[in-house]
Amino acid sequence: MRKYIEGIKFGMILQLIIGPMCLLVFHTSKNNGFLFTIPLIFTIAFVDALYITLACVGVSKIINNKKFKKIFKLFGALVLMLFGLNTILNVFNINIIPGININPTTKNIIIKGLLLALSNPITIMFWGSVLTTKIIEDKMRKKDLIVFCFGLVSATIIFQFFVAGLGTLVGRFIPVILSNILNILIGLLIIYYGFERLKEKPRAAKKISRKIKR
Repeated sequence: MRKYIEGIKFGMILQLIIGPMCLLVFHTSKNNGFLFTIPLIFTIAFVDALYITLACVGVSKIINNKKFKKIFKLFGALVLMLFGLNTILNVFNINIIPGININPTTKNIIIKGLLLALSNPITIMFWGSVLTTKIIEDKMRKKDLIVFCFGLVSATIIFQFFVAGLGTLVGRFIPVILSNILNILIGLLIIYYGFERLKEKPRAAKKISRKIKR
């Protein structure tokens, strides 16, 4: 239980680094309501769990190949910029992504969440380096590591539920024109994350671990 709580604490601090998934959850809950956003939150948590699992089994070593990294960065950046642009154009009732409607269904929002969450496979490298550092520093056994990872995924769910609740409140109390302006700003931020991903360099796990060391 202690390692599970540690995983939640560690994961919550990492969640504070607001990224495109957080913006997607906020945008979805603001426009479509809290309940509609729940499948999206669990989709994001599923991808996090998948990437953490792949990091644990050593796939990060394969992805660390320079050619793979360039391809993944380009793919991730293009997906983010496309979704960001689509978010802006949706304000004007224009949709440029086939299969993802302006008025989304649960199925469409899950697909959208999967595409965005999977758009950054280099995350596996990050999790691999962070978990390796935690194993060395805390001398974790296999059982402790599994429990700790469950805590990390739980942190994603808890944080995104909070963001969804915030988005729902905002959606209820602001007028349509402000909501549209906010949608445009969210789209621009997602595009910005796309450009940032192109020049992104792998973060040093030890530095991050020391900064959030309890």
